[in-house]
Parts: sequence; C-alpha cells; structure tokens
Amino acid sequence: MRAVVTGQIGLDKKPYLESVASLAGSRGQRLECFHVGSMMYQEAPDVRSGRILDLPLSRLASLRRAAFKDIIAQTTPASDHPDVIVNTHATFRWRHGLFSAFDFDQMSLLKPNMFICLLDNVEMAHHRLHNEHEIDATLKDCMVWREEEIIVTELLANAMGCHDNFYILSRGRHEETLETCLRLITRPEMRKVYPSFPMSHVVDMPDVLAEIEAFRAAIAEHFIAFDPADVDEKLLLDRAIAAEKAGEEWVDVTPHAFGGGRGQDPIRFPVKEVLDIAGDVDGQIYMRDFKLIDQSDMIVSLIPELEGGIPALSSGVERELQHAWEHTKEVYVVWKPAKPPSPFITETATKIFPTVDDALEFFENQGMFATGNLFGH
Repeated sequence: MRAVVTGQIGLDKKPYLESVASLAGSRGQRLECFHVGSMMYQEAPDVRSGRILDLPLSRLASLRRAAFKDIIAQTTPASDHPDVIVNTHATFRWRHGLFSAFDFDQMSLLKPNMFICLLDNVEMAHHRLHNEHEIDATLKDCMVWREEEIIVTELLANAMGCHDNFYILSRGRHEETLETCLRLITRPEMRKVYPSFPMSHVVDMPDVLAEIEAFRAAIAEHFIAFDPADVDEKLLLDRAIAAEKAGEEWVDVTPHAFGGGRGQDPIRFPVKEVLDIAGDVDGQIYMRDFKLIDQSDMIVSLIPELEGGIPALSSGVERELQHAWEHTKEVYVVWKPAKPPSPFITETATKIFPTVDDALEFFENQGMFATGNLFGH
C-alpha cells in the first residue's frame, strides 16, 4: 500500500510511524517512510525548528511542492516501492488561519491507494503542540483542528478514488496500535474488526475491566482492530466534572510514556477549559465510533455479566450493534449473563456465543484469523 498518513500537529507522527516501519523491518518487510515536514526543513536550512508554519503561505507551498517532488521521484515506479508511508497533513490551523497542506496534482502523481488520519487524546496533542511550538491553542482549538483534519483527509481520499480505503486510526496508549497500523498498510486483506464493550459504567469494576482487557487483546491479536478505547479522553472529561463538584480549579493528567509522555510530571489543565469541550468530546465520540464501525468488516461485542446475572449492556453498545447491523456488517455477540438476551440482540446478531473462547474458535474455523502472532511472538 502507498499510504498517506495525516493528523494534526502534536501527534508525534514521525517517531510513531518510524516505529511502525522498524517493526516491519524486524520481520523482513520493506516499509519506507517519507516525512514531508522534515523534508521541508531540509529544503529550508535558514528556518528555525518549530517555526516553519510562520513562513508566508507562498513559501510554504513552494517547500511542500519540493518535498513531494522528491518523494514522487524516489518512489517511481510504484511497483518497486509497494509499501510506502507519506507522513503529512491535510490542513493547518495556524496564525494564517485554516489552510490546506496538499496539492491535488502532486497527490495524483504520488498515486496513493490508502489514506489514514491518525488521532490521539486531545490532552496529549495539546501538550506536545505547546512543547514543540510557540503558539497559544486551547483544548477547544485542538478538538476543532482534529475534526477538520478528519473531514479534509476523507474528502482528499474520495477525490483520489480511495473512498473505500480511508481510515481513522488512534495511536493509543499501547504499542499494540503499531501492529494495527502495520497490518493495515501491509496486510489490508485481513479482517477488520470493531470490538464493542461497555466502558463508562464499569470503570469501578476491576474484574469486569480485566475481562474486557483480555477480550480486547484477543481481538487485536488476530485481526486489524479499530478499538474505540484507544482514544479515552472521556475519562479526562469525567475527572474535570468530578473536580468541579469538589470545588477544584485544576485537573492533572499523567502523560502516557508510549504517547510521548516520557515519564514527565502530570499535565495540568484548568477545569473550565476541559468542561468547555464537553460537547466536542461527546459529539466526536459519537461520530468517531460509528466511522470505526463503518471502516470495519464486522463488530464483535462483549456483554459481561454483572452481579445477579444482569447484562452489562450500555446504551452505547446497543447503538453500535444496531448501527453495524443496519450497515450490513457481520455482528457477533459474546453474551455472558445468565439472563438471556432480548430480541433486540438476537434478531440483529449474525451469531451469539457464550464465551470469548467459543467466538475465537468459530472465527478460526471460518478462516478469519491472521497468520502470525502479535509483535511476531
């Protein structure tokens, strides 16, 4: 695949994608990375690090075109470079306002056949953005920029004839997402799965959470998994709501090491600034999770059992199952509770299993599993 990977500033895309390429190399696969931003700086040695976006738009466009010209020259013919990542952006929201970061003519010459918009938690993107650039952007600004990046990347994919090969992908808190990204680019024929499970109303149930974690890991091992929990900024919002009720003015977040936190001290955000994005967080979860289902082949939902045999069935999981069914996806449910499922589950499920192991055995017998284990172990 010739994949164009976009995403707002503050994602640390370059080291992440280099890790994906390194993982490929460790398995004898050739996956080349081209970082447009770094190549633009090489074209402009007079520009100080972190300041290139402050250049006039005309010079920015000239530097970008020079970088893309080099990438096109180095990856032609495409048959000699079957798996390529071009790390760039779809948009910039900077002092110039909102502007595009690509040229249609060069994108056509590049001949991409996949577009991926990379995401991360907004607090992490905000943290890295301010560490690396001299700009004052709020959490709200970062939420808006992310939404713009997704929409414009999808429009670009459609314009390039890749409407069936546009994906949203979270870099997440765990290294397993490197495997997801690598499989998506080098093994796109693999089954793509949306794992569905309750989240917010089981956060204080360690046994249920452990069961969910095991389920998520099993799905990620055998499929390309688009896991909704890889973006978990709803937890940030819940903590801010709790802080407001307690009369506190600040909420602290510990950066995750894999996401670029590098063991730093907690990041501090004003409670009011977090609460200001409440509508954005909820709205983007609603939009993003449905898009993740749309880009999957099937949904596999785990319904754990609560005390008394009651199903841990949230309204979000019900909506996900209904959306998947209405969009003709394969719908598989692992139903653990003693209480039998309602017709709203049984009539919209392709198949229902009593345990995760039963589901995995069925998937294996149907030839759905990927060959090889996670991270080559």
